Amino acid sequence: MAESTTTGFTTTGSTTTGSTTSGSTTGGGTPLETTVAPAQREGLTSPAPGGVAVREHSHGAGTAPDASRADRLTSFAVADFPVPTGREEDWRFTPLDRLRGLHDGSAAPGGKVLVDVQAAQGVRVETVGRDDARLGTAGAPEDRVAALAWESFETATVVTVPRELEAEGATVVTLTGQGADAAAYGHVLVDAQPFSRAVVVLDHRGSATYADNVELRVGDGARLTVVAIHDWDDDAVHLTQHRARVGRDGALKSVVATLGGAVVRVLPSAAYDGPGGDVEMLGLYFADAGQHLEHRLFVDHAVPHCRSNVVYKGALQGDDAHAVWIGDVLIRAAAEATSTYELNRNLLLTDGARADSVPNLEIETGEIEGAGHASATGRFDDEQLFYLQARGIPLDEARRLVVRGFFAELVQQIGLPDVEERLVAAIESELSTAGA
Repeated sequence: MAESTTTGFTTTGSTTTGSTTSGSTTGGGTPLETTVAPAQREGLTSPAPGGVAVREHSHGAGTAPDASRADRLTSFAVADFPVPTGREEDWRFTPLDRLRGLHDGSAAPGGKVLVDVQAAQGVRVETVGRDDARLGTAGAPEDRVAALAWESFETATVVTVPRELEAEGATVVTLTGQGADAAAYGHVLVDAQPFSRAVVVLDHRGSATYADNVELRVGDGARLTVVAIHDWDDDAVHLTQHRARVGRDGALKSVVATLGGAVVRVLPSAAYDGPGGDVEMLGLYFADAGQHLEHRLFVDHAVPHCRSNVVYKGALQGDDAHAVWIGDVLIRAAAEATSTYELNRNLLLTDGARADSVPNLEIETGEIEGAGHASATGRFDDEQLFYLQARGIPLDEARRLVVRGFFAELVQQIGLPDVEERLVAAIESELSTAGA
């Protein structure tokens, strides 16, 4: 494994079905607290010079530092990415045998996902060809499926929020799959030009085998909220990458809600084009029996005086319900005065469910305002249930109240009453199905 270029330190953690890990630093790069889950302790040795954590190889003697997130391949060419085998770090949790060939190019072509856009007043919507110069400007694909989607889409949907426009109401992009027997590919670009304000909802429905890229460009001083709802039918497979670039003093709020689909893998990433940028990534997911819901986030701090905050929460129920959350934050050497934090919480409602949670924080400078992460996976809090039951609330209703409260913090931050009501109703429906 290539040696990391980190000059500060790297801290990682993982939780699976009931562990907790957390860590934080303040200016100067000194770790205040780090608690590593039992599964992470095995093979973890003392930091190498420069503060990079090193881990024993399972296939031989000696140690090697974890690779830097900065060294990951990005490319618009699918040929530049090897076919995943499941042994790669980026693919080790993903059930490749359930992707219907999206990962290796064997997917049957000819699928359809219809796109319908209801635009807020003043917001422009276009359908453009592959040769449109605006496409690809938010960054290159980060894995083979995203590169395949880039090479395969025929037309793209471009949503433009003109300079200084403060759009009233949300622009809703509805993507409806027309069947899962063949693969479809798509592309969406949302361009919030300088000093604009807008909310865009990406609403995924129907049945599909689908791979796409979503580009988010936030101009200087712009404020953009993007809500991606994955409410697919039970047979859908969807692999998507969201790439965002945030300008000077711009702000992006990304909300991902993943509820439906057999396999859904979402890769949100954000980078900054100028100081003062602010990124907030919020997510919620609810996995039922047999569902695989995977979220892999990356925040790339490469300029000074920027902020990021990541909060994802998930609930799981039923045999073989599986959720994966990977949170990578990189603070490069030039990104002084960065403030960042990431949090993941998972609630296991039944036996047979599994959650994998791995927060990773990589710091190349000691001149930061603060950085930290936390992750926990567990079952119902017995004290909370006892408290509610002691006040005459039946056990089933007490469990419902705990789950509602678990998600309420995130749902209330979306800021769109229609979407909030829809998500609350969906959570209630999931709980009713489980008899919780």
